[in-house]
Formats: sequence, structure tokens, C-alpha cells
Amino acid sequence: MVDYVDPNSLPDTAADSVNKDLGEQAEVAGHLAELQEQYKSLPEDTVPLVKAELELMIADAMQFLKQGENAWPIARQAFDVFMEAEEWESAARACNVLYLSGQPDSLSALGQGVWLGVTYPISPEISIELLSHIIDDTPDDSDGAAVAAATAAFIADVRCEEGKEKEQLQFFAQQLMGKVARRHSNVENEQQFAYWIEKLELDQPDKFLVRLRNIVDVLVQTDWWFDREALQAKIPS
Repeated sequence: MVDYVDPNSLPDTAADSVNKDLGEQAEVAGHLAELQEQYKSLPEDTVPLVKAELELMIADAMQFLKQGENAWPIARQAFDVFMEAEEWESAARACNVLYLSGQPDSLSALGQGVWLGVTYPISPEISIELLSHIIDDTPDDSDGAAVAAATAAFIADVRCEEGKEKEQLQFFAQQLMGKVARRHSNVENEQQFAYWIEKLELDQPDKFLVRLRNIVDVLVQTDWWFDREALQAKIPS
């Protein structure tokens, strides 16, 4: 059962946008320089996955510093390495960086990251972060944000073991649901929220997950970087 949480009554969380003040940007710039020096000193026979992880860290620092055009090809190269090695979680992380880079194909990267994050049992934090980007990029009156929020709540519920992490992610997912309900249908209380959930069938995973697949198709269009059918065929029944 998804409970209604008024987003206006809740404090900011660590999942909110980071305040990129000058001091923090200087710190990240220094870290980027260190990473680049480390990358230059890698032996020629360095394992591709090791190189890719370092590349992703470099790209992430670059996008943080508003250097998305430089970050994109680096993260994209790392993504291919992760996919080849079937490192699904790292590939989804690369998609997140590619989305945050703000380049022409960033929405395609987001869709593919969401597909990986929902299809494979990777870190729920990464999956939920990717889904939250759909909410941010979706018009207020679109059902797409509601579907993404419901999926985030579903993942927080089924993929986390009992404990503090699950409580935190469920709380964040509830915030997302409350935010979307308010902007989508002016939901103000628990009764309205329950009606909204039922009306949009957000309590039925077999329905909203199919709708999420359609949203992903819209984001990616025909620009898939991997064969979904081939990957799904390899997943144990």
C-alpha cells in the first residue's frame, strides 16, 4: 500500500539536487585533475573494466562541472565496456551520467538506463534515481511521471532487504509519489491520494510496468545501444 506524503511538509533529503557552490566545484575540479592523472598513468595492459570505472568517474566529475560535451564520449565508451562484460549496474550508472551530461541523446541514455535498472536486480538506489529523472522531465499533466513514481515505490518495496536502507528509499519514493500526485491532480489529502492511485492503476505492477515500457520506448525511439530481446532471452525464467 502506498501512503500519501505531502512533499511540502517534508525536509530536503540527500537525494535532492546538490548545491553546487564555488567551494564544492573547486573540490570536484581538483578531484577531476587527480583522476585524469591517474588515468594517464594506467599501464597499457590495464583490465578494460578497471579503465572503464575510472573513465566513468572522470565523466561524472565533468558533467558536475558543466562539461557535458566532454563527459559524453568518455561515459559512452565506458558504457560499451560494461555492457560487453554484462556489468548491468555499472552500465546503468553510465546511463545516469550520460543523462546528466545534457547532450542531444541524453533522453535516449535515460530510457536505456531505466530499462537496465528495472530489468536487472541492480542497486535500487540507482534504479530509483533514474526513474526520478523521468519525473523531472515529464510535464505535470502527464501520466508518465505517475508511472515512474509507482515503479520507484515498487522497487523500493521488493528489492530492498528490511532495514534502514529500505526505510530511506521507501520514504524517498513516497515523496516522489506525493510530489507527482500534487502536480498531476492537485491531490491534497489521503482520500484523494487513494482515489488517484486506484484511478491510474498505480497499485497494479502488472499494468504500470507495461506502461513504463512504453515510456522507455518513447525516450529511446530507435536508438537502442543493445539488443533487448537477446538480453531478455538470457535471463533465467
